[in-house]
Amino acid sequence: MMYPMVWMCLTSFKSNAEIRTHRTKFLPVEWTAEGYRSAFERAPIVSWFTNSMFVTICVTAAVILTSTLIGFIFAKYVFRGKKILFVLLLATMMVPPQVTMIPRYLMIQKMHLFNTRWALIVPGLVSAFSIYLARQFIADIPDSLCEAAKIDGAGPLRIYWHVVLPNIKPAIGSIGIFTAMMHWNDYLNPLLMLNDMEKMTLPLGLVIFDSQRSTDLSATMAAATLIMLPMIIIFLMFQKQFIKGMTMSGIK
Repeated sequence: MMYPMVWMCLTSFKSNAEIRTHRTKFLPVEWTAEGYRSAFERAPIVSWFTNSMFVTICVTAAVILTSTLIGFIFAKYVFRGKKILFVLLLATMMVPPQVTMIPRYLMIQKMHLFNTRWALIVPGLVSAFSIYLARQFIADIPDSLCEAAKIDGAGPLRIYWHVVLPNIKPAIGSIGIFTAMMHWNDYLNPLLMLNDMEKMTLPLGLVIFDSQRSTDLSATMAAATLIMLPMIIIFLMFQKQFIKGMTMSGIK
């Protein structure tokens, strides 16, 4: 699994001539950062990186907030139509994203968000899968904890903030990693919603860069490495919570 990523990273430090003449060499014969220099000079990599970071951070924070709040309501409150609403929520997970592509595009147009970063953020504010995951974790929190907080005078939001959130950190870690990876690597939605080169995200920008600089293999590998590194860093930072979350959800 690691071999293609390591090969890509090492290839980004080779010159174009070396890539073509020493195809079987794993390590660079002569290390060079020309590929990175070329990538930054010939494409707005910084703008693409900033756009991807902004969209990913906004959507991930929003999904964590909405998922834990809605999951808290479904897990700890009783109201009319609760089961029907939850089933309908889960049913949306069976709808392929390609089916909602055109309606989503038309809605973004009518909201005058087309060709802005908000066109990628607004449709991703809520995730049915993340709500389901949060609800399963919150349901296992003893009701006595919430009742004790209520007796002490805590309201619903205070119970959510001080009792629920500290007890579902593994779920929050899992939701954060899943959401961040999905939106960081998203190619189709930026392709539909963005036109300007400066407003593109890294995956879309890399495809356009590769089509324009198909002979500059070193720069292409450098740009691909820049896309990959942030997600590897995030996973390494939160892998403990992620693995714990997956293990505990399996047991539950």
